[in-house]
Amino acid sequence: MTDTIEAAATQSLLPTYARYPMALVKGEGSWLWDDKGNKYLDFMSGIAVTNLGHAPKRIKEALVKQLDELWHVSNLFQIPNQAEAAKLLTDNSCGDAVFFCNSGAEANEAAIKLARRFQQLVAKNGRYEIITFEQSFHGRTLATLTATGQAKVKEGFAPLPEGFKTIPYNDIEALKAAISGVTAAVMLELVQAEGGVHPANADYIRQVAELCEREGILLVVDEIQTGIGRTGKLFAYEHYGIRPDIFTLAKGLGSGFPVGAMVAKEKLREGFTAGSHGSTFGGTPIATAVVKATLETIVGDKLPARAAEQGAYLMEQLREKLAGVSFVKDVRGLGLIIGIECAGPVANVLTEAQNRGLLVIAAGPNVVRLLPNLLVTNEEVDLAVSILAELLGAAQ
Repeated sequence: MTDTIEAAATQSLLPTYARYPMALVKGEGSWLWDDKGNKYLDFMSGIAVTNLGHAPKRIKEALVKQLDELWHVSNLFQIPNQAEAAKLLTDNSCGDAVFFCNSGAEANEAAIKLARRFQQLVAKNGRYEIITFEQSFHGRTLATLTATGQAKVKEGFAPLPEGFKTIPYNDIEALKAAISGVTAAVMLELVQAEGGVHPANADYIRQVAELCEREGILLVVDEIQTGIGRTGKLFAYEHYGIRPDIFTLAKGLGSGFPVGAMVAKEKLREGFTAGSHGSTFGGTPIATAVVKATLETIVGDKLPARAAEQGAYLMEQLREKLAGVSFVKDVRGLGLIIGIECAGPVANVLTEAQNRGLLVIAAGPNVVRLLPNLLVTNEEVDLAVSILAELLGAAQ
């Protein structure tokens, strides 16, 4: 069947993805099965999406219940699920108001628009420029790929929108030099996931927050990959003792259902008045039923703390088993987002891991990225580490 699926995809889909020659058809917890019956330990989680594992019972029950009641209405009406999901986010964060959309790119697009509109129409200072960082990743829309600090995602899309400036990461002097009278916001990830799994320096982030506060610049934190418990806190900004003006969410927010959100402080509410921004499918009854169930589970079951514990165990096992492996240069991360930096390309390691029943992903050409779900067991960690230790040891 895989050959038939692959042929159909080649004929009918634009080749925007370098797909593996396998079709995954079933998932449960940390495990996936392909159409040939092969079983895989999933340490990708759909790229940090299935934070509760595959097909979690409580989320499925909420989704099925909502499917029996109401699928879609316009945002011209009150949507109870949406209001309740928003309250769960604001009750458990530093934010005060939520805009729901469909993806991380849309959430970041909304953040860029809100930052500019607030500065220009509410603060009335004419500011528009967004400062971002090298090796960042913020999405694939024209604005968010311009904000992204990686040249490869911009190739062929010129002319790019104006009003963005990209500078080195973890360099406070570079940020001070970049700020001008038109700087509206600083937008950053606290762990640069796609850029190689690089956690930010804590002192640097504190200085960034203080500088933004002093200069009247909005601080926007992209939590698309780090949010919803993955780093060992519900949101990664909690590790750094800051309170961003805006933060963005997607991926783990819907446990696999497509949904995104931008969360903003109260002072920014005036920036998005009726008609200033919108989304036909943003915050539907179905999407927000899933968000509610996901947040209730992750907060109620204290899963961020579990992610911190399991992340520490995974890191400990990796460092122990990979000690002395010359091909491995560094093991770093935060909670259950971990990168293994290697001395050369890791594409063959990923392929061989698949052949051994383990799914992992890269973060750049030389980094193996591990993103198990928040409920991963010690036994599953041990199995993944044993496979990786053997493969990376052989790659020396």
